[in-house]
Amino acid sequence: MEQDMISTTYEIPGYQVRKNLGLVRGVTVRSRSVIGSFAGGVQTIFGGNITIFTELCENARQEAYELMMEHADQMGANAIIGMRYDANDVMDGVTEVLAYGTAVVVDRV
Repeated sequence: MEQDMISTTYEIPGYQVRKNLGLVRGVTVRSRSVIGSFAGGVQTIFGGNITIFTELCENARQEAYELMMEHADQMGANAIIGMRYDANDVMDGVTEVLAYGTAVVVDRV
């Protein structure tokens, strides 16, 4: 599936939804390493962007996104609409990241 076939809206310009295949999701659970937590703690002393945590979050979202696309491919979708992210703490230092949306089959108008 191509990146431009995933939308946070419920339509993809130039395409019409032919078939709704249902919910697709990608879930990953990540934790900070002891070293990462220490380095992030040091960065908080100086303020600004905490790059260690930013990288961790970006990697978790990318993994959840790719898993969602794989799920859609398995269902026979060629697009995903209404795509969203969600994140929850599972326990201290452990976070679940969820990417989800509606798998659809679209045709060019």
